[in-house]
Amino acid sequence: MIIHDLPDQKRPREKMAQLGPSSLSDAELLAIFLRVGVKGESAIEVGQRLLCHYGGLSALGSLEIAQLAGEHGLGLAKAAQLAAAFEVGSRVAREQADQVMLDCPEAACGVFAPQMRLLNHESLRLALLDTRLRATRYHTISDGSLNETVAHPRDILHPVVLHKAYGFLLVHNHPSGDPSPSRADRELTKRVAAAATLMQVAFLDHLIIGKPSVRNEGYFSFKEAGLL
Repeated sequence: MIIHDLPDQKRPREKMAQLGPSSLSDAELLAIFLRVGVKGESAIEVGQRLLCHYGGLSALGSLEIAQLAGEHGLGLAKAAQLAAAFEVGSRVAREQADQVMLDCPEAACGVFAPQMRLLNHESLRLALLDTRLRATRYHTISDGSLNETVAHPRDILHPVVLHKAYGFLLVHNHPSGDPSPSRADRELTKRVAAAATLMQVAFLDHLIIGKPSVRNEGYFSFKEAGLL
């Protein structure tokens, strides 16, 4: 059954107009961007197939445009629309973050996780904080491979000192989904903490972003764990 054959209350656009965006399933939201399906599949069914194949919106949002475009039923135009939608969501989250006090791991995770969980490589990022623990600037220190990113304490402390920040928050992601710190993560944290003490700036936390599971909340906080 194609979408036009569905009752009005089950068509994604009409349903959204009546009940709001939150009433739509993930597959129905994707169908809004896809507009039409392919032979044998409605736009909703194409969306559901993609979600099942990749495991959800987060995984789908981490794909490159070329990979999306290669999926049956998409092509370059639809792939670009989906990628744009994911990027808009990430930018909205960053704008909202400017008003959030990053005074606990949950708050910091809420700011960084929506975008960093979409990455398929490790990225080390820095938030400069004022005395109210609100972010004044964000910096990407380095982008690495699937399981490693490299940085030196001087690269991290340079923007902190340059912009005269009260303190900073260090954040990186684990594309594997497991936020447990590696030996390299622990060593970097110790070196940065020593440098921050020397420069007399506050090192608030080092947060590792993973994915929530039955065993963890989807992040690891060095401060919360008593390692900072």
